[in-house]
Amino acid sequence: MTTFDLSPLYRSTVGYEPLFDVLRNSIRPDWPPYDIEKIAENEYRIVMAVAGFHADEIELMQHGTTLLVTGQKKGDQTKRHILHQGIAHRDFKQTFSLAAHVKVVGAALDNGLLAINLVREVPEALKPRKIEIGSTAPMPKQEAKPAPIVEAAEPQREAA
Repeated sequence: MTTFDLSPLYRSTVGYEPLFDVLRNSIRPDWPPYDIEKIAENEYRIVMAVAGFHADEIELMQHGTTLLVTGQKKGDQTKRHILHQGIAHRDFKQTFSLAAHVKVVGAALDNGLLAINLVREVPEALKPRKIEIGSTAPMPKQEAKPAPIVEAAEPQREAA
């Protein structure tokens, strides 16, 4: 796979970090692989394949409408002689953009799969509400009050 080194561009530019993040994320495939499931009308689940990671090596952080999942392998204390390494043990950072009013309600790590449960909780004030239509009885009339008449005051003249 061809990789591009964007670090020379970081040295000569200021404020383009989001653009470089988009470029870097579009060049390499999403890792770790994940699924997004719709469980019910307002319930979702993200399932990430994080083989080889322990729960204390993964961190979930929700800030507003952004969910950040990071995995950082702790140093391996045992020296292993690996003949072939097919399981990636590299650190990862994956961000998800969440819709308004979606929040993380739980996460579990089981058999190398990280399941993140999400729920959309729309506040009552923002939910659509049905307005009942009443009878066609006439509205009570309010008496119109005449506006007060204000007379213009004559300008005072100074005595000469």
